[in-house]
Amino acid sequence: MDKQGYDEEADLFPFIGTDEGEEDLFSGDLPTSVSMLALKNSVLFPSIVIPINIGRDRSIKAINKASETDKWVAVFAQRDLKVEEPEGKDLYEIGTLAKILKMLRMPDGSLTAVLRGRQRIRRTRITQDIPYLEGEIELLSYLPPSDPLTFQATMDSVRDNARRVVELNPNIPTEAQVMLDNIEEPRQLLNFIASNLNGELSVKQELLETADLGVKASRVLEELNRELHILEIRDQIENKTRGDIEEQQRQYFLNQQMKAIQEELGDNPNKAEIDRLESRSAEKDWPEEVATVFKRELGRLRRMNPQVAEYSIQISYLETLLDLPWNETTEDNFDLKAVAKVLDNDHYGLEKVKDRILSHLAVLKLKGDMKAPILLLLGPPGVGKTSLGKSVADALGRKYIRMSLGGLHDESEIRGHRKTYIGAMPGRIVQSLAKVKSSNPVFILDEIDKVAQGHRGDPSSALLEVLDPEQNNTFHDNYLDLDLDLSKVMFIATANSFGDIQPPLRDRMEIINLSGYSAEEKLEIAKRHLVPRQREDHGLKPRQVKIGLPTLRAVIEGYTRESGVRSLNRQIGGLMRHAAKQIAMEDADVVTIQPEDLESILGPLLFEREAYRTAQQPGIAVGLAWTQVGGEILYVEASLSPGKGGLVQTGNLGNVMKESAVTALSYLKANAERLGLDTEVLREKELHVHVPEGATPKDGPSAGVTMLTAMASVYSGRPVKPYLAMSGEITLRGRVLPVGGVKEKLLAARRAGMKEIILSQLNEKNVREIEARYLKGLKIRFVETMEEVLNIALQ
Repeated sequence: MDKQGYDEEADLFPFIGTDEGEEDLFSGDLPTSVSMLALKNSVLFPSIVIPINIGRDRSIKAINKASETDKWVAVFAQRDLKVEEPEGKDLYEIGTLAKILKMLRMPDGSLTAVLRGRQRIRRTRITQDIPYLEGEIELLSYLPPSDPLTFQATMDSVRDNARRVVELNPNIPTEAQVMLDNIEEPRQLLNFIASNLNGELSVKQELLETADLGVKASRVLEELNRELHILEIRDQIENKTRGDIEEQQRQYFLNQQMKAIQEELGDNPNKAEIDRLESRSAEKDWPEEVATVFKRELGRLRRMNPQVAEYSIQISYLETLLDLPWNETTEDNFDLKAVAKVLDNDHYGLEKVKDRILSHLAVLKLKGDMKAPILLLLGPPGVGKTSLGKSVADALGRKYIRMSLGGLHDESEIRGHRKTYIGAMPGRIVQSLAKVKSSNPVFILDEIDKVAQGHRGDPSSALLEVLDPEQNNTFHDNYLDLDLDLSKVMFIATANSFGDIQPPLRDRMEIINLSGYSAEEKLEIAKRHLVPRQREDHGLKPRQVKIGLPTLRAVIEGYTRESGVRSLNRQIGGLMRHAAKQIAMEDADVVTIQPEDLESILGPLLFEREAYRTAQQPGIAVGLAWTQVGGEILYVEASLSPGKGGLVQTGNLGNVMKESAVTALSYLKANAERLGLDTEVLREKELHVHVPEGATPKDGPSAGVTMLTAMASVYSGRPVKPYLAMSGEITLRGRVLPVGGVKEKLLAARRAGMKEIILSQLNEKNVREIEARYLKGLKIRFVETMEEVLNIALQ
């Protein structure tokens, strides 16, 4: 229910009339034609007395006419409020016949009339619309309720809910409660409540048009319940808001009183927190500079109000100083034989890395103290670089930290933010040291070659101070604003690509190359580590699944072609899932996997052995390439077609490889007679050089000898010797220059089934560093000139 305006502009609360009932009012005195009045924003109900302000010209004339005659006027609600001069079609058909009780003329020319609704009516015909609306009407009566008991119960609910609405709505005058208590007649009560509902005009018109008193009572109760629900929700919200404000005020006053009492007693409100920090500082063994800073910042905390924002920032800063291990170290394990055993148990192979760790410990054992080296483990994915760092920490008995640098583009991640900034925090170096509580951990900087450079600084430059043994004893973190000694930390960085690391960073690290594993090493790693780990991860017992060495060898050769063992680990996991399914479904108690079962479990072979092994046609040569995932074999095809001696190159080649092809062709043309080539063919035939797997970008000088061999083969008609691979850079003089990644390339050749390798004489020193087991089954031919290459390669 609501305070409503009735008219055109009226804003007075409607009240109930005191006249007799409706149906016996007219016994023959009903006029044949009645003046009609349009209400713009409300509905007039029978038995309701309302004042209305009349400003429209036609409405003033209608009221004046009715006042001069019998004072009866037909009141209808207007359908569209935007229509300023409504006609008959703009009014609802059902309205109320009203009596003019009083009229007042206002200074602005408008009228205020007090009307009393008497009976519902329907207009039957409009008799005139100029100068005002006039028409014929018929009286409408109410139908009695079909179920008196239900009607009585509904009316009781209507009366109760109306009282509740009056209590909750501050906009309804208090006299409305008195009116509700004094109205006994149901029709009058329903009309009074319907007239004061806070609803749409269409809802009120619907209630006026409802003739059945039972239906009308139900509809009024429904609207009352809706309005009551809205008022109750609003009341709850207001009470909660009022309660929250009162609680905040109460806590504020209590805090102020507590503060005043504590100050009166000489007690500081943050004394307990300060005492805790001070007692922790007494146990710290830290440099004099740090102790001075802590004492100064603690004094600032004493003078701070605990309710200001800086208070919590200051506490966080002091907590960070206390959490850092300034001179706290763990004791190193100097039993070198035990360290070697731990490393051997965790990782098969990697002898050079293990020897470097042991040599560092040996010096540390003899000298007692030394600056920790910065090691860079460089190798393809899956060879165990990150896990090796964990093994080193376990072997030394040190704490272990791993920090991933992949995609890092904010310098503040390394150096931290100044603590004056909102949300400031120390860098990840300081955070990690505070977490492990040790100043000499093994700190793994993972994927250092993938550090990005963004608009927030260059993290690689920030790492220079961290990784320089001559500077990192005074590493400066912006948040601490103090020098932190990192010289005792053993940093181990990992990377896949040496070229992606910034030169200043490379200069500060000791590089240890981790080449890929041979097939024999993969077999041993699978037997010692991968199979037991996957079996345990899949909830299997050793007796429930059996995978023999022939099966593992078939998986390595047919389903993996990588330097590391990550893909091999996934394939073994597939075998374990197959076994787990068989055992869980009770199809078998023991699952034995044979090589012939692999295709049904893992699918068709992913890699075939040497595709060109039996190819004897000229123009096909096998090269060796280095990639970020290890070594790969590379095929170069050459063919001749009629033309003008031009060169066509395809296969997604980079600029360096294209230049190698041009250099090779120039060398052949310049030395055609000495090499026994037909100069007319060189001049008239068009040469097409293609490197398969055209979707893969390829670049580098290593394919120079392979391209020249393929060209010489197709020009001479002599096929290349089978099972032969080569790698080397060429010059216009016919020299063969050395290349990198020798070990990875030799491992790739072994995986592909090659038997003979051609390398530059200058790569002999690199081959000598490789263990003999990696070279088993390979015959390596070292050459200095291209003539030697062609003499060896061409049949």
